[in-house]
Order: sequence, then structure tokens, then C-alpha cells
Amino acid sequence: MDLRRTAFIGRDLAAELIPVMTAVVTIAALSQIIIPLYPVPFTGQTLGILLSAGILGRKKGMLAVLSYILLGTMGMPFFAGGNFGLSRLTGPTGGYLTGFIAASFIVGYLSDKGYFKNFSMSVICMTAGNLVIYISGIIWLSKFIRTSDLLATGVYPFIPGDMIKIVIAASLVPAARKYLR
Repeated sequence: MDLRRTAFIGRDLAAELIPVMTAVVTIAALSQIIIPLYPVPFTGQTLGILLSAGILGRKKGMLAVLSYILLGTMGMPFFAGGNFGLSRLTGPTGGYLTGFIAASFIVGYLSDKGYFKNFSMSVICMTAGNLVIYISGIIWLSKFIRTSDLLATGVYPFIPGDMIKIVIAASLVPAARKYLR
């Protein structure tokens, strides 16, 4: 009898990874680059969001993201640059934070449906999730800046970095999903 195999009977490894992926999002968020004159910092958060949802699927991925947002809102220094509190949800970055939830749903759903079997499909799925973050972010950001400045402030500066994060996530998720099966 193989004791290693019996130790995992009845265990859900993906569920056990929820706090791990919450920590991944947090660590990614704490790495930030401030862009002068822009209200939204460049961070690794979206990489963590995309990885969480792609690896864990819709329900568990959303739970990891919701845990991250809840803990940050409750006072843990989890948001970009070690920030925290409800003011992050009501300030200029609030739309991006709430967009993380929607993106984790979409990317997780696509992951659950098996769309992460190869790199090119993974890139498409990750891009869809990232677009949801942008849309949610700029809709909320429009309360704080002129409409004519929305894309130049809340999207364009982040596209190169997000493309890199999408490639990284799309490279890692298929292998991680395969391993979890």
C-alpha cells in the first residue's frame, strides 16, 4: 500500500491552496512601482489574481481574492504598497480592487471549463480577465479624474507590464492545473 497516495484521499488540494494564493496576491501587491502623476500604482496584483483564478478555478479562486480584499479592508497591509482599509475601496483604486473579483470569476470559470490546456488559450483567457479589471477600474476612476484622461491614466501605462504578467500566468497555469488533477 502506498502511504503517500492514501494520505490525500478525501483531501482537496485546491481548497488547501486558497490561503496560499491569498498570500501570493498579497506578496504580488506589495511589489509596486509608483508612476509619477498617476493615481494607480503598477503592482503584481493582477498576476496574483490571474494565477489564483486560473489555478484554483472559479469558486476557490474567487474565495482567495475575496479573502485578500476582505483582509486588506479590515486593516491588514495587503494592498498596493502596504496600504489597507476601506478607503482603498472608495478611493481611485477601488474599481480595480472590485474588478479583481469579477476577473477571478471569469478566469476561474474559463479554467473550470478546461480552456487552460495550452499557452495560447491561456493568454486569451488571462487577457479577458485583465480587460474586466481595466473596465471596472476606469469606470470607478471616472469619479476622480476627467473622462478624457481615463485611458491615459488608468489603462495605457499598465498595458506593457500586464502583458508580461499575462504571459507569466498563462505559462504557469496549465502546468499547475495538470498537477492539481
